[in-house]
Amino acid sequence: MAATASFMLRSRAGLLVPGQSPLLDSVRFASKKSGGSSKNLGGKSPGKRYGFKKQDGNFVHAGNILATQRLMRYHPGAHVGMGTNKTLFALEDGYVRFTKEVYIPPPRSPEVTQIITKLPKGALLYKTFISVVPVKQEGKFKLVDMV
Repeated sequence: MAATASFMLRSRAGLLVPGQSPLLDSVRFASKKSGGSSKNLGGKSPGKRYGFKKQDGNFVHAGNILATQRLMRYHPGAHVGMGTNKTLFALEDGYVRFTKEVYIPPPRSPEVTQIITKLPKGALLYKTFISVVPVKQEGKFKLVDMV
């Protein structure tokens, strides 16, 4: 039994070459990492793809995203909600409508001092609003649909 155990503990190189010492059978690996380190790996992610996701006249369901934006390029109109990151989404089923409307800010607001005072006299400020025109329920009572 002891002979078979000693036979198993010997390496293959020790069996092939009988004059080799058992100290040379062990292999020592490097204790340091061989590759270099790299930093600043950011910046390789794709862009955010901001913009409007639904066109004028498209049918949308409640909860569909209408536009994503970083700044306030599009403003929420009727039946449109706005998320924390300024994403506009539909609150009801219906058709999307883009409108440009004259915007009159409330007096003594920061917009008046920053934007309106820099405009030429008589110029109008237009803003783009995204609205959803809901689908009309003809001849139906809303509580009947809920039951």
